Amino acid sequence: MVVVAPLLFALAAVAIVTGVLGLLGKLPRNRFLGVTTEAAMHSDDNFRIANRIAAPTSVGAGALLFAGGLVGLMAGGLAGFGVALVAAVIAIFTLGAGANAAARAVEPLLPPAPVGGCGSSCGGCSLRDTCAPAN
Repeated sequence: MVVVAPLLFALAAVAIVTGVLGLLGKLPRNRFLGVTTEAAMHSDDNFRIANRIAAPTSVGAGALLFAGGLVGLMAGGLAGFGVALVAAVIAIFTLGAGANAAARAVEPLLPPAPVGGCGSSCGGCSLRDTCAPAN
C-alpha cells in the first residue's frame, strides 16, 4: 500500500485539477487531459463545453481516488489494497460516464458531414468518373 496510496493521491490530484479547470472553462484544449473526443476537439468552444459538462464527475472521481488511497493506507495489507482497487474501478467508471455525457452533448455542435460524392478528393481519385455527381 506504500506505493498504491501515493499513486491514487497523484491521480486524484490530476482528476480534481482537471475537473476544476474544466468547470471554470480554463482547461486549455489538449490531447492528454479532459474530454478528447473528436467532437470535443473540433473547436475551443466544444472543448470548453464538453469539459464543463464532465467536470463534476472528474472532481467526484478525484474524491473517490483520494478516499480510496486514504482508506487503503489506513487499513493496510490485502484489505487496504482491495479498497483501493474498488475505489479506482469506481472512479474510472465515473470518469467514463462524465466523458460520455459530454461527448453526447457536443456531438450535435459538429458541422454536418458532406453528403455524396468523394468530397474534394475527386480530382486525383482513380474512381473519379464513378463517384462524380451525375449531370
